[in-house]
Amino acid sequence: MHFKYNVKFDFMKHSKKFFIFSIDITILGAIFLLSEGFNRGVDFKSGTTLDISASQTMPKAKVQELITTAGFANGIITPAGERVSIRFAKVLSQEEVEKVEKSFTTAFGKDVGVEENTVDTTLAQELASKAIYAVLIASLFILVYVALRFEWRFGIAAIVALLHDAFIVISVFSIFHIEVNLTFVAAILTIVGYSINDTIVIFDRIRENLRFSKLKNYDDLKHLVNVSVGQTFTRSINTVLMVFLGALLLFIFGGESIRNFSLAMLIGLVSGAYSSIMIASPLWALMKKGSLNKPKRVAGAKD
Repeated sequence: MHFKYNVKFDFMKHSKKFFIFSIDITILGAIFLLSEGFNRGVDFKSGTTLDISASQTMPKAKVQELITTAGFANGIITPAGERVSIRFAKVLSQEEVEKVEKSFTTAFGKDVGVEENTVDTTLAQELASKAIYAVLIASLFILVYVALRFEWRFGIAAIVALLHDAFIVISVFSIFHIEVNLTFVAAILTIVGYSINDTIVIFDRIRENLRFSKLKNYDDLKHLVNVSVGQTFTRSINTVLMVFLGALLLFIFGGESIRNFSLAMLIGLVSGAYSSIMIASPLWALMKKGSLNKPKRVAGAKD
């Protein structure tokens, strides 16, 4: 089911407020990143994670008792009923893994299953650097694509918006010290793709309306942006609501392994809808403002 919204809102009039709000959030996130950093998961930090399953609920207190008895009191426990995840800061040997498994088998029966995930220091550093490169390369190709399809101002505005969305998610995870792993990187890349898709829909409408508009001053340009955003508002909100609902259901009913992925998606979806409407389009208008009174040197050429 799709809903139609009658939007009568001057987005451009309040663009400075939106810019200030986003800048404040970005500064706050940067402060936390510099002071606290990330709560890096085992994918980006050497160590061993054991995912243990049983046919009965494993209380966190009992799990802590078992790993302490086995000689590993510093394990980080994430309980989920009949399944528990334990992250150790050190790389466990095969004998140590078997020792932990034996203690759980004794406590919860022979049907206990143990899945081991170990990352050494070199691999952790390599994964972290490749994750950063993946986001930067994706952003570069998006910039080139938008600049070629539209114009360079659209490309810059789109990149600012998607980097804004990625940084909002990164900031929230840093502020609340939520674990970051490879599924988090997958979420960031998914958010980047979703954000640019939503932004391009609005930009395409702006470009279409430009063909039939005679822009004499900045007020005309602001009106054009307001009309274009209003015409795509229903599509943008309905799309984000449907995807948000799916991500929310994954967050509530999904397993522990995709919980952080779903959370990052929820934050990114809201941020993506906000930036496409409140950041990207007004930013393009500000950059376009300076070319309004410039004579066109070649008929049909892009400003």
